[in-house]
Formats: sequence, C-alpha cells, structure tokens
Amino acid sequence: MVNRALFDKTELHLVRVFHTLISESSVSRAALRLSSTQPAVSAQLRRLRELIGDPLLVRSGTGMVPTEVALQLLEPAATLLRSAEQLFGGKVGVRAFDPAAAEVEFRLAASDYLDPGFLPALVTRLRQAAPNARVTVHALSADFDYRARLARGELDLVIGNWLEPPGELHLGRLFADEVVCLVAADHPAVREPQRWTLPRYLEADHVAPTPLHAGAAGVIDEQLARQGLARRIVVRSPHFALVPAMLARSRLVLTTGRRFCERHLGRADLPPLAIVPCPAAFPPMVYYQLWHEVSHAAASLRWLRETVRDVARASVGDGAGAAAGAGEAR
Repeated sequence: MVNRALFDKTELHLVRVFHTLISESSVSRAALRLSSTQPAVSAQLRRLRELIGDPLLVRSGTGMVPTEVALQLLEPAATLLRSAEQLFGGKVGVRAFDPAAAEVEFRLAASDYLDPGFLPALVTRLRQAAPNARVTVHALSADFDYRARLARGELDLVIGNWLEPPGELHLGRLFADEVVCLVAADHPAVREPQRWTLPRYLEADHVAPTPLHAGAAGVIDEQLARQGLARRIVVRSPHFALVPAMLARSRLVLTTGRRFCERHLGRADLPPLAIVPCPAAFPPMVYYQLWHEVSHAAASLRWLRETVRDVARASVGDGAGAAAGAGEAR
C-alpha cells in the first residue's frame, strides 16, 4: 500500500534523478547530465534509498551497478517522466527546446559500415547547432545490446541497416543504397567481368562484418538465405573501416552499399580498388534510425532525430526524394 505522506512529498525532479542515476550507474555522470553537483546528487540518492527501501546502486569493482529493484523501477520511472512531459509540455515543449542553449547529452549507437562521411557530418551539425551539448557515439557490436539500452533510457538513438528492424522500436527511414561489390583493381571480377556470374560470386572469398548478436547472419546473408543461396565467408571483421585495406592486397570480395565503397576509391594510402556489380539480386540496403517509446516524446530527442534525418537527406544529395525517408515512420 502506498505511503500517502511520502508519496505527497516526492517531487517529479526526484524521479528524474532516480532515472538518471540508474541509467548512468554513476553519481558523477548523473550530476553532469542533471547539471547538478555530486554532493547534491549523493544526497538525493540517500533520500531515494530511504523512500524505496533499497540500496539502488551498489559497488562492483571500481564502479557501481543497479540493483534488481532499481532495474525493475526504471521503466515505470521513464513512463512517469514521459507522461509528465506530455502533460506539462505537449507541443509547446517541442517548440520550447532551444538547441543553442541546451546543455544535454546525446547518446548514439551506429555501425561503421555507414557512408563514412555521415557520422562526421552529423557531429559537425550537432556541434554547430547545439554547442553546449555532449555527443557520445557507441559502436554497434555483438557485445552491445542496443535494444536493452534503448529500453532502459541509456541510449537515445541507433543508426544502421536492418533487413527487418525490431518491431518494438520506433523507426525513421534515412536513405537507401545500391548493393555492390568492392574488390582490388586487379581482381578477376574486374579483369574478366563476363565471367563474374552468380556461381563465381558465391564461390569467391568473401569478407563480412562480425554479426551484431549471436546467431545473426547479417543483411547480405539473410537476403541470400531467402533465395536459398550461401556465399563463402573466409574473413569476419568487427572493424569495417579496415576492410578496404584487406581487399587491396587480396582476392577478397566485400558486398555492401555503393556509398561506402565510393569513399574508398582513389585513396592515396591504398592500392587501387574497384566497384563491380553484384551478380546476386539484392534490394536496396536501407538505413534507419531507431528509438524506444521511452524517449519518443522528449523534445530534445525529437530535435535530434530531425537533425539526423536532415543530415541523411543532405548526404544523399538532390536525389534524396526516393532514398531518404519522411522521418518518423512508426
């Protein structure tokens, strides 16, 4: 049963402190995000412990980790904050967000097989429009559970490509890209293009990114599997940006979007590379931004998503009408 006296004395800001503390698992980082001080946040943590009757954060090695009770309460806290923003902010709150003055942190996760110019352009735009904001970019990997982090409010946005994005997340389509092959300039696919057939493609030595989670096949191999096909992958690398250097000195084949490949043609630090058509039939590779319901209504994060969309549209040029999405699709 709710202790009404305690309930009536618990202000909304304390709920925000709780959500920030558990999301960050750090008093110092929470203080930064809240534009507060460590002593003040420590005092609020002590009050939260008394109110909830649980330690909430406990020592683990050199850091702190949330207790099971804290993790169970994280989503209700996020729901309460979201509802409060809708109640007191609404559309006025969206208009009231001032990126030029805001001191916020934007936490993104993205793969490095995007167009190599996209993330630098995005960070430049964010720094110009929101000079007081902090930007943290996490790498997508098999060890990075982006879905759980989005749900816990530890991550604001994920950018990448999926054959079928997770159904529980909101998404905005950013752009689509033609699937091609990148190889060394002296690769047989370049020297004898008439012999670069589907069987030759499947039998070639392929390099592919490390799957984002156990059992995942990746967009290219999922599409091949749907056609009853499989290629011969001999190298998997979590460092996609290093793959062009692997291609230049081998007979490896990389299958990915044309925009990534074009950025590596004519590099002075590499032997020549070439783009060849992919003999397998692939639909365009579609890139999305994904976010959770927990951050859907936040004014600062709506602005962030609009900025990501605008940078994506600019990166695909004047032909963005068909490639870039209309923004928030679901």
